[in-house]
Amino acid sequence: QLQASGGGLVQAGGSLRLSCAASGRTFSAYCMGWFCQAPGKEREFVAAVSWSGGTTNYADSVKRRFVISRDNAKNTVYLQMNSLKPEDTAVYYCARAKWSGNIVALTTDYDVWGQGTLVTVSS
Repeated sequence: QLQASGGGLVQAGGSLRLSCAASGRTFSAYCMGWFCQAPGKEREFVAAVSWSGGTTNYADSVKRRFVISRDNAKNTVYLQMNSLKPEDTAVYYCARAKWSGNIVALTTDYDVWGQGTLVTVSS
């Protein structure tokens, strides 16, 4: 089970930190990712972090603004969102990859999803 939190309303240029708490075993063995879905759009990749936290991958639209990290001791993955833009407005989902090992970026590579947390950025 994954439980995402930390969403809210923020002005453009502001920051938010999303958290995703995992329950159950084997959290630390898997790549974890964040995805977003805006109204009327497909769910899309935002960022992913390897099982160790040593490797990260970002969508071009969030590079140098967002930072993904994880704390395996707390079974939690984070998404620090800085310099937020109105176009970042979406429901953000955390997810666990299907397989341990490589970092992945496709929605089809993930099989456990959190419930989503809404981020709204006003202009």
